[in-house]
Amino acid sequence: MATEDPIEDVPIGGEAIRLGQFVKFAGLLDSGGDVKEAIIDGLVLVNGEVDRRRGRQLQLGDIVTFEGRRVRVCA
Repeated sequence: MATEDPIEDVPIGGEAIRLGQFVKFAGLLDSGGDVKEAIIDGLVLVNGEVDRRRGRQLQLGDIVTFEGRRVRVCA
């Protein structure tokens, strides 16, 4: 039985952040161009579902997954 990867908490210092900003801020990808491509290509999941909107507002507790790495938006 496979175990899921641990979830890493990433404090954002506020209530909300845009998906594209968070992917870069959390260190999932380094460049804005790579972030844009990964989101548009459907490689980034939000709470287990593909979301192709870079400008999506993430809320505290949302979990973003990229290449098996899971990070949670926290205060």
